[in-house]
Amino acid sequence: MSRVKVMLDEFLRADGSDVPLPGSGETWRRFEVLSLWASRDLSVGRLAEGHVDALAILAEAEMEPFNEISLYGVWAARSRAGGTSAKRVSGGWELTGRKEFCSGSGLIDRALVTADTTEGYRLFDVSVDEHVASSDNDSWPAVGMADSVSETLEFAGPVIPESCAVGGPDFYTTRPGFWFGAAGVAACWYGGACGLVNNLINSLPAVPSEHVLADLGKAVAHIESMHDVLKSAADAIDRDPQDVEERAHYRALVVRQVVHDAAMEVLVRVGAAGGARPLCHDLDQSRRAADLFVYLSQHHGGSDATELGQLAREERSWH
Repeated sequence: MSRVKVMLDEFLRADGSDVPLPGSGETWRRFEVLSLWASRDLSVGRLAEGHVDALAILAEAEMEPFNEISLYGVWAARSRAGGTSAKRVSGGWELTGRKEFCSGSGLIDRALVTADTTEGYRLFDVSVDEHVASSDNDSWPAVGMADSVSETLEFAGPVIPESCAVGGPDFYTTRPGFWFGAAGVAACWYGGACGLVNNLINSLPAVPSEHVLADLGKAVAHIESMHDVLKSAADAIDRDPQDVEERAHYRALVVRQVVHDAAMEVLVRVGAAGGARPLCHDLDQSRRAADLFVYLSQHHGGSDATELGQLAREERSWH
């Protein structure tokens, strides 16, 4: 059994079905659980986040997971050309097509899969064994986040019953929890950065140089800023779990921008403080650095910043 599979089984036993839902009054504990697993291993953190996000989506749709022992994922990447589609057939839905970035391929049991339909963008709860027809084994040659096994998959299989259609058309993107989940991803970025800094602290000599301590201090300051913005976001989600104030979108963009930029700085400062040795001789630390850089690339960079700027301009009373 692979190292990641062992850790995922541990996650399921320890936290899998007990992570608080966003807006439950314990959103910060949700973020803490995600950041803890991500600090241990970012690929595991990524898959843990997919599982708890799937459970939150099902809860928002007033549906139950298939069972309590299945490890879930959310496969929602949209391809530039083609992609997944579903059509109504006798008895339910027929899912076909290809989807990129299916994290946990070969590791998870079930997935919430998005697909284009004539009715709009739909979401389906499917069995991986039954509905993944094939995987492109050359589609994930990644070094960073390699263990997330985010392959391109081809879908087919038996008819998906109507009971496994999650929510209505466009439910996935229009529900309040879409932006709560986006903030949850940032909690994993934060956890990855924490793992880097913790390893650095534990590896320092008895009397580190002033330059090393200065870089460590800057990294720690960024860690604290990430913690504070995530804690503030968690509290805000709990105050308005239905997003009545319509601030979730704006807040998620702010959180992701702050955490992304701070985590990138942590990568730089940890590299400067530790030098090449831990990145070359310490497998865990080198994996953390490569994983975090790739995971942060999930941030949409300039487009998200542009969107945030436009929202701030439209609101005018943004602060």
